[in-house]
Amino acid sequence: MQKVRLIRIIGDENIMVRSVCFDSRKVEPGDLFIAVRGTQSDGHDFISQAITNGANSIVCQQIQDHLTDTGVTIVRVTDSSEALGVIASNFYDNPSQEIHLIGVTGTNGKTTCVTLLHDMFTHLGYCCGLLSTIRNIIAGEEIAATHTTPDPVQINRLLRELADKGGSYCFMEVSSHAITQQRIAGLKFAGGVFTNITHDHLDYHKTFREYLDAKKKFFDQLPASAFALINSDDRNSRFMVQNTKARIYTYALRSPADFKGRVMENLFEGLQLSLNGQDLFCRLTGEFNAYNLSAVYATAVLTGQDSGRVMTLLSALPPVEGRFETLHSVDNITGIIDYAHTPDALKNVLATIGDLRTRNENLITVIGAGGDRDKDKRPVMAKICAEKSDLLILTSDNPRSEDPEAIIREMHTGIEADHQRKVMSIPDRKEAIRTACHLAKPGDIILIAGKGHEKYQDIKGIKYPFDDKKILKEMLILTNHKPE
Repeated sequence: MQKVRLIRIIGDENIMVRSVCFDSRKVEPGDLFIAVRGTQSDGHDFISQAITNGANSIVCQQIQDHLTDTGVTIVRVTDSSEALGVIASNFYDNPSQEIHLIGVTGTNGKTTCVTLLHDMFTHLGYCCGLLSTIRNIIAGEEIAATHTTPDPVQINRLLRELADKGGSYCFMEVSSHAITQQRIAGLKFAGGVFTNITHDHLDYHKTFREYLDAKKKFFDQLPASAFALINSDDRNSRFMVQNTKARIYTYALRSPADFKGRVMENLFEGLQLSLNGQDLFCRLTGEFNAYNLSAVYATAVLTGQDSGRVMTLLSALPPVEGRFETLHSVDNITGIIDYAHTPDALKNVLATIGDLRTRNENLITVIGAGGDRDKDKRPVMAKICAEKSDLLILTSDNPRSEDPEAIIREMHTGIEADHQRKVMSIPDRKEAIRTACHLAKPGDIILIAGKGHEKYQDIKGIKYPFDDKKILKEMLILTNHKPE
């Protein structure tokens, strides 16, 4: 438990608090409660409950008349979400100023980049942190991740723990939701990386321009002491940094760049890659991973690491869990587990498989679409998969509050008439994977896309245990295929 301490809230405002909290149910005597307006509820509706639970001070955007005589300190701010970030940073003594915090944003590639960077810098001998979709790691200790980017209190608590343990670097995924919701307010970044931007999260941002602006805001807020590394092959990369104060650097495979990558050979076993004229073999597959590796290499060099040592470590790093993970049966059936759940990510994965296959085998794809999320991408995803697969099985992803069969029907609308004959609908995801395995013949490829590293399936608000990779292995065994 935190001791009572004097902290700066905003400007020159100081107050004694035990802890910072934005969930009224968790407030204890002596806490500072910040009323944040969210997408599902408004913290201002719970100010009275927070006071009843013992909050000694409130930060809010609107002061309700009946609260003026409660005897607690009330501070009114323009944006309580931003105030939460700043206050959380102050409460934990601004840990992001004591370490090198590197943020990675973009539609695809964030998890791979931050995970590879964390693993590389750990091998370089640094005490590191990782804040990602898959997991949070602080100085070697793993902590479960529930969001791509945690809330401001959790971020600063984790960064303070890392700084106190002698941490030097932390690599963090920065989602568009986190930027818009001010979850990174108050943090000092030493660098920012832009991977790419494509159709995603339009259920939240409403328009692609709003999505672009959210990502751009991250670079707008970088200090002059930071670097901004962008993928110059992405047509929106220059827009991202047009107002940044940070030093701008580029990486690319096709266009001129400060850090130029080139794919020499692409195999299921990995990539033969050239980075700034130096050749290396990496254990990751596909052109999309060539971009990720180029970004990782550039980031390491920009932080002052020796390029030769970075090259050596890059060649040894394993693939990231749920990102084009492959397994093989004794009779040469290849299974691929990938997190791809956007049109662009599916294009990349299917293009990689297309480059690697001989065309003498069948590609069986199993894919669903998440419920309560961007509906516009559902038919687009199905269309892409139908065009690039020999057999497509439409199934559930995380249906959440929606009817899985209704989601599948929406996906079906994107499939052209001449591809309908090779499409099956099996709402039960486990049965869909089982069917793919039964239909696969020696030499065939099975792609299970959409969930990757996830170990659950979200149905009607309940997360049931579900692991694509585990189930694929079991089914291959059940059909007399033995994974390596």
